[in-house]
Amino acid sequence: MTDPVRASDADREATAARLRGGMEEGRISVDELEERVGTAYRARTRAELDLLVADLPAGLPAPAAAGRVSVRPGPGGSRWIVSVMGANDRTGRWRLAPRCRVIDVMGGSDIDLTEVELAADRVELTVFSLMGGADLRLPASLNVEISKLALMGGHDVDLGTPPADPGGPVLHIRLVSIMGGARVRRSSGPERLGRARRPNLEAPPVSGRDSRP
Repeated sequence: MTDPVRASDADREATAARLRGGMEEGRISVDELEERVGTAYRARTRAELDLLVADLPAGLPAPAAAGRVSVRPGPGGSRWIVSVMGANDRTGRWRLAPRCRVIDVMGGSDIDLTEVELAADRVELTVFSLMGGADLRLPASLNVEISKLALMGGHDVDLGTPPADPGGPVLHIRLVSIMGGARVRRSSGPERLGRARRPNLEAPPVSGRDSRP
């Protein structure tokens, strides 16, 4: 008889940890891990979770999850962060929706994701800057994908060489800047990034004019 009891968040996390242990021992592939972990987070009953680990031995060691970004699938979370001729800071513990857009128009945003909770295993964050800019600070262990486009602007992206986190959550960042830019860094300590940098919009000296006072 199958177990009709509803699964808790702790049950789902325990199953995901056991699956990661199976991958580390070579019992399942990375692709299988990603598929099963996704199914585990969507499971409604403990019976569904039991099926996902039925072919794995009991007592598998769970890999250390220290530093892993928290994922709680479901609705809710920030979907828009808008700065128009002003500034927006987002820091501390907050929730990020599966799709979020950051809009900076002649303004800036300081987005600290080091304590964020994700609403899905894969989250898309689009950062659009028009004569403005954004600073993004990322957790050290988060899997990150970057795509970018700049017109009369630029992006400063340094992800370093973080440890691989197979089966962990993924953040896809799309950077689009027009006469602006964005800076992306991984966290390497307790220090905070400064206020989002604004591009220098001052007009250059007119050719042929003496710019001295």
